[in-house]
Amino acid sequence: MAEIHLIGRAASPGLAIGPVTMLTAAVARRTASDDPAQEAAALRAAIEGARAEIAEQIKTIQGEVADILEFQVAMLEDDALAHAAYEVISEGITAHHAWRMALDVEIAGYRAAEDEYFRARAADIVDIRDRVLAHLSGVDTIARIAGGSIVAADDITPSAFLAADWSHGGAIALAEGSPSSHVAMLARARGAPMVVGLGPLSWNGQPPALALVDGDAGSVIFDPEPETRRLFEQRMAAANAALAAAEAASLAPAYTADGRRIAVLLNIAAPEDLAGLDPAICDGIGLVRTEFLFEASHGLPDEDTQYAAYRRILEWAQGRPVTIRTLDAGGDKPIAGLTVDGESNPFLGLRGIRLSLARPEVFRVQLRALARAAVHGVLKVMLPMIAVPSELDRAGGMLDAEVAALKAKGVACARPPLGIMIEVPAAALCAEDFGAAFYSIGSNDLTQYTMAAARDIGAVADLNDAGNPAVLALIVRTVEAAHKRSVEVSLCGDAAADTRLTTALLATGLRNLSVAPLTVARLKTAIAKVGS
Repeated sequence: MAEIHLIGRAASPGLAIGPVTMLTAAVARRTASDDPAQEAAALRAAIEGARAEIAEQIKTIQGEVADILEFQVAMLEDDALAHAAYEVISEGITAHHAWRMALDVEIAGYRAAEDEYFRARAADIVDIRDRVLAHLSGVDTIARIAGGSIVAADDITPSAFLAADWSHGGAIALAEGSPSSHVAMLARARGAPMVVGLGPLSWNGQPPALALVDGDAGSVIFDPEPETRRLFEQRMAAANAALAAAEAASLAPAYTADGRRIAVLLNIAAPEDLAGLDPAICDGIGLVRTEFLFEASHGLPDEDTQYAAYRRILEWAQGRPVTIRTLDAGGDKPIAGLTVDGESNPFLGLRGIRLSLARPEVFRVQLRALARAAVHGVLKVMLPMIAVPSELDRAGGMLDAEVAALKAKGVACARPPLGIMIEVPAAALCAEDFGAAFYSIGSNDLTQYTMAAARDIGAVADLNDAGNPAVLALIVRTVEAAHKRSVEVSLCGDAAADTRLTTALLATGLRNLSVAPLTVARLKTAIAKVGS
């Protein structure tokens, strides 16, 4: 077979070579009943079985994987999802055909959506469809992927991804898919290269045996010629050597070539993100997302649950500073029973600190847990989505009141310094007006709101550029305000890990960058080249 070059979109970085596994959906067989009531009961049982199965998985995991599975639980708990299936079952259609028909309509609707965020969720609906079909038939329909293989498919579900062992290499090459899909998030977290949007994978009956995947450039070569493979393997060897050298040096402090000390901090989504990590790789934790505590199936977390999680993170840090962000719900992060349903524009609605101030009974529990945890390390607390000084003032007053109440009861606690995230242009432009103990620049939202362009809408994705002069000007403005007020400023958004922006970010005066643990070595290597 001749060498085939395809260009798509980069979804997860890295290089991979391996045998091709063509992913095809398994078809389960089931003996149906002629009784619509029995078929409806079978579907209800299968939906509940799938929901319970996912809920059981969630108990053993945290972070992004739990978030993804929570989305599936929420969909299965929505009666509207199965309504059309029950209607046609009453007309004599079998449960498995009815469910497949109803879900295929949902999937087609998601795939046809204008917003890439919703198109990217189509794979989750496919996953839900297949999980329920598996429970109906009693057969596992989840595709199994051999370790080290290159998965070629139209798309891939989170279940299929999670069933594979990515520790032995491998990559994903999809005809469709999206860089903002849940599987793309998982691939980046696991270090599996991924390319999406390659177009139809048609082999004229003869599928390829081998593939080379370039997750940096967004390209895939099927059945490469010997010379193409040799050159690619040289690139992989060089990249692996560079990564090994960077990881070996990752325990050392970060300095630019001209001697400037740069603090490299960690972004984490749950305590489990720290498992197996040596605290020496970082100068502290610049962002702890607390949403993991609020998204579990068992409802809003109590004070002791939160306190235990925060204490665990602080003790891991061994005296290094830890910045914990208060609940940042709303926008693309709905939480059942807390966030507002049906907002016409949730990204400009009741999210972040706005939601916390609107739900003080929930916010005060979190503030008490943070104050109690503060005695176990160097804790800093930051507030998301701050737009005006009065929001910081109100939150500060609530924190003071909770600390006073704890002390009055004889509970060990401390008042942590309270800082703000700079995500809204209004806050960046007027940063000096806030009495914040520190600033943390959230480049994702700051870029989105400055450029009026979301990352997950393909038609405007090019505008969502943290390196745009307007965004950099707001970062400079924030850094200058911090220097004038003699307070610390850091950046904790995705821009910090984009090594193409390292020189530009440090040129703004930033000296603190916070990134995911997997990108620490790469960032320190990029920092060492600045000023050379």
